[in-house]
Amino acid sequence: MSIIPKKLKVGDQIRVISPSSSIDRVGGFEDNLIAKVRLEAMGFHVTFGQHIHDNDEFYSSSINARVMDLHAAFLDKQVAAVLTTIGGLNSNELLPYIDWDIIRNNPKPFIGYSDITSLHNAIRAKTGLMTYYGPCYSSFKMDALQLYQTNAWFLALTKTSYELLPSDVWTSDPWFDKTKARKPLSNQWRIFQHGSAQGIITGGNIQTYYLQAGTTFFPQVLNPIVFVEEAEGGQPLEFSRELAQIMQIHPDLKALVIGRFPIENNMTESALHMILHKFPKLRQVPVIYGVDFGHTQPIFTMPLGGEVLIDATTDTPKITILKG
Repeated sequence: MSIIPKKLKVGDQIRVISPSSSIDRVGGFEDNLIAKVRLEAMGFHVTFGQHIHDNDEFYSSSINARVMDLHAAFLDKQVAAVLTTIGGLNSNELLPYIDWDIIRNNPKPFIGYSDITSLHNAIRAKTGLMTYYGPCYSSFKMDALQLYQTNAWFLALTKTSYELLPSDVWTSDPWFDKTKARKPLSNQWRIFQHGSAQGIITGGNIQTYYLQAGTTFFPQVLNPIVFVEEAEGGQPLEFSRELAQIMQIHPDLKALVIGRFPIENNMTESALHMILHKFPKLRQVPVIYGVDFGHTQPIFTMPLGGEVLIDATTDTPKITILKG
């Protein structure tokens, strides 16, 4: 059974920490203050970890500093939710040094995406706490398409059941660089295999998700609904290899939901179908792709460890969070 953290309410404090890359990797503290403004406009109070300004040659900070801020955020009774700054490449370094009793005994929403998948995995495996895969702190400085992203984030953090809806348009560009024009594309969730399924969500960034497989930091989920997405720089054959690993970890999956691919990853619809056709299981369960999560914009927020209903019985797929 998952531990479901308390939902946020107006006036709650959100603590921002950097367990992977530092805030300097995304422009620095001052450049991201618009994110604080937007979160506080929703009625929340934003505070920062003691080591939020730390930055080393790898655009991160020491393991000790990152663990200290994680522990402090969960121990502080005034903090209602823990929001990560951004992803990166090294949050898995922290896992052996985290006091899991601190998190288990002080459950609260933990939010982030990309490399934060390692912490999502470990928190759920070690404590049973449901976590939230969605925009990080720095995501809130994005201007265009922010309304969809903010509304979906607010819904996931304040409601226990709701429907996830597709955005009207999406982009795959450096949204953080205001000198570059945005190129909106028409958005539509697509179906590879029709059907319906209900189960527990697991997954995250596919390049990170299986790093903990075979360790005590990997959550065990029977008959899961697997949500996976690929970060910038991946290629179709790489995704094929990663998906093969996912299918071996979860031969009992009940449905597969795939986030949109960044344009630079060169994943065409025909290439994706070729990859999906490799796996007989994916002709037996619902498979949806082009969904609003991952490394394109905008993205929704979903509860890892939460219960979801996938309805792909018609040409307009629906994703409903039943318990999150």
